[in-house]
Amino acid sequence: MSDTYYFFSDVHLGLESDERERLKEKKLIDFLDEASKDASEIFIVGDLFDCWIEYKQVVPKGFYKLLTKISMLVESGIKINYIAGNHDFWKGNYFRNEFGIEICHEHIERVIEGKKFFIHHGDGFAYNDSGYRVLKKILRSKLSQKIYSFIHPDIGIWLAKGTSETSRVHTDEKDYSVKDGLRDSAFAKIDEGFDYVVMGHRHLPQMVKHNDGYYVNLGDWIKHSSFGMFRNGIFELNEFNKEVKTPAIRI
Repeated sequence: MSDTYYFFSDVHLGLESDERERLKEKKLIDFLDEASKDASEIFIVGDLFDCWIEYKQVVPKGFYKLLTKISMLVESGIKINYIAGNHDFWKGNYFRNEFGIEICHEHIERVIEGKKFFIHHGDGFAYNDSGYRVLKKILRSKLSQKIYSFIHPDIGIWLAKGTSETSRVHTDEKDYSVKDGLRDSAFAKIDEGFDYVVMGHRHLPQMVKHNDGYYVNLGDWIKHSSFGMFRNGIFELNEFNKEVKTPAIRI
């Protein structure tokens, strides 16, 4: 095992038809198989699932093969970090008890090979997202989750899927060509001294240099199958293809 660090986000498992989602799950498992050959740590930077509502005795069905793969990676000694996104934040103890993975509900700050990383899903991080930050606090509060727990899981998950669709449409319809609050807020973090600010949420893979640091958006697995990889002081932003492993961007 070498000191290689992998990052991916916005897989949104459960978004489309069963057939398409099975293919996406298989592709992600293939990626994790490849990553396991040299991975030291893997960062899931939010929205692995398009909708995840966890009850005390009930979790959403499906994607057993992926969860089994994740369990195998942890048992092999690979550390997996999971940052909750805006589609999969209602997690209880399931991932900790079953897989030994702690869920981070905010962000992770790490020094990797001497470089300072700030890792965040991206929802509510933009300076101009103040309204969403208020909503985020309400939705993620223990009171909201307690109230929601009284709804039957079949109804609760159905309602959550509808909310998930609304959230995704809102994100997709934003125009970032003129003003990108997420990018500008990432630049502010770089000005604070971070070398890499790594996020998802935008569904658009990109790496932008700012002063002495880089803002990295990991893209998604709906259109791009993109991921980040950091080793030997070099960050690469790739698209996964079993036949072609040429990096899209290498810094």
